[in-house]
Amino acid sequence: MSIWEKFAMKDYCSIVTGGATGLGKAMAEALADMGSHIVIADLDQQRAEQTAEALRTAKGVRVLAIQADVTKSEDVERIVEETLASFGKIDVLVNNAGIVRNAKAEEMSFKDWSDVINVNLHGVFLMAQAVGKVMIQQRKGSIVNISSMSGIIVNTPQCQSSYNASKAAVISLTKSLAAEWAVHSVRVNTIAPGYMKTELTQPFFDNGGDMTKLWMERTPLGRPGVPEDLGGIVVYLASEASAYATGGVFVVDGGYTVL
Repeated sequence: MSIWEKFAMKDYCSIVTGGATGLGKAMAEALADMGSHIVIADLDQQRAEQTAEALRTAKGVRVLAIQADVTKSEDVERIVEETLASFGKIDVLVNNAGIVRNAKAEEMSFKDWSDVINVNLHGVFLMAQAVGKVMIQQRKGSIVNISSMSGIIVNTPQCQSSYNASKAAVISLTKSLAAEWAVHSVRVNTIAPGYMKTELTQPFFDNGGDMTKLWMERTPLGRPGVPEDLGGIVVYLASEASAYATGGVFVVDGGYTVL
């Protein structure tokens, strides 16, 4: 098999949580470019349907949009059931859904703390567990958890202890699942992005200011990432090109964490 054939994903089925917008949408587009059918699981049904239709039209693959909350076990089970009903298998899970709440640790409400942990950690585990059971039966599959460089370093000047803690936990969870499931030929890796310009963060970069100036001064490449910067790495980890990679933390941060 040539290296190009190893990257091919024709007729794969890939679930992307939080796939309606931003990083999730870009990764779904990259997987579809390689021939994978896509399941967009997102809280926002309207945006999920819009993204699904755009992918069908532009990429020529089958796309299913599912409205779901990854913190609810019944919604997670429904994602798996509807995916299997439509495609009969699950080759790839991209665990992308996540939120952030910026607040000083001594002032943060327990609700804000819990909301972040529920989505960023519990949601990742519930999806990985439900999809992992399918992949174990298949004896094949790739799970790609989206953590963050915030799981490796502490961001400044913003205060985001709950986010940092959740992403560090995702990295540890990734390694734990990789160790447990390697015997079943199920691979689990994580992508740790740096500062990315998305619909949510673009106003910060557009308006400038001391905070974004500091971020970019500490980023050797001197620019924020864009969602498309994750396309290549997610295809690598989802496809057979990374057949010997599991338990890895793939940092995509413009060099921020090397300083």
